[in-house]
Amino acid sequence: MKKTVTRLADGRELLYFDARDDTVREAVDRRPLDPVVSASEIRHDPLLGENVAIASHRQGRIFHPPADTCPLCPSTDDWQSEIPADGYEVVVFENRFPSLSGAAGRCEVVCFTSDHHASFADLGEERAALVLAAWTDRTAELSARDGVEQVYCFENRGAEIGVTLAHPHGQIYAFPFTTPRTATMLRNAAEHRARTGRNLFDDVLERERAGERVVLDGAHWVAFVPYAARWPYEVHLYPKRRVTDLRGLGRAARDEFPGIYLELLRRFDRLFGPGEPPTPYIAAWHQAPATHPGRDAFALHLELFTVRRASGKLKYLAGTESGMGAFMNDVSPESAADRLREVASS
Repeated sequence: MKKTVTRLADGRELLYFDARDDTVREAVDRRPLDPVVSASEIRHDPLLGENVAIASHRQGRIFHPPADTCPLCPSTDDWQSEIPADGYEVVVFENRFPSLSGAAGRCEVVCFTSDHHASFADLGEERAALVLAAWTDRTAELSARDGVEQVYCFENRGAEIGVTLAHPHGQIYAFPFTTPRTATMLRNAAEHRARTGRNLFDDVLERERAGERVVLDGAHWVAFVPYAARWPYEVHLYPKRRVTDLRGLGRAARDEFPGIYLELLRRFDRLFGPGEPPTPYIAAWHQAPATHPGRDAFALHLELFTVRRASGKLKYLAGTESGMGAFMNDVSPESAADRLREVASS
């Protein structure tokens, strides 16, 4: 892999990731851009003990542009996008409308392919491996920055999720705090260790691997629908050897990941039968915080879920979920696992 670091016209960092070491990236951003001015700040909620990012400048971000003015497509003679090159493999750049910025963290955009009409599931294994390498590179670099506590790599796919740009892409947030869900996992892991002397993630994985909700079982990864799934179709993907973050994955696990992950995404697109629009989903990497005293007990894993519960029907966060954080799932995890096994590639 070759990484080329450059700058956009307003000073934001842009990085090309290419499979070939001899790839040359010399395109220059010629747009007359002013430096980005963001107004993000972190405010603490004392009742919940959680932090909230306030980013009012994001109200003006680009919203569903036509394909010929997509800011994530390669630049052409007629259109200068966020990416100066006329073609690319994987690109990462600082978000022009960040939720987190400066001392309050950093937000990056990850473009998986220059093909506007593709999706992650359409990528080949070599490209998926390059995306994994980019996620790992960014995790390593951002985790080492002063003030960064947790690196979160994720993809939102589909207008139903709230995506404002159709081009296949994900994001990376470098949080200046431990996120609430991660803090809860770490607290429960510490309590489990004190009570049993064992690692909570190891025990959960052992129970799930022995159960009826396993969807894919590879040599180095296992994917399952969790016992207490919150979403209609939700899959957790774990490396069988526990590591704290993407940097800890060994060569064998890295080599197997593209095939198993692409198969999961393709099954999600087949869940609701032929003729259905692409399945909206969120794919979220859970990694240990950089400096948390309990980080060594954490287990890297990916959570993949969709808000679509049936053909033409979405699961909305209603009063119990939005108001109280108490989830109600209309699809049993066991039937979801059955369906995900049924739609395997032939």
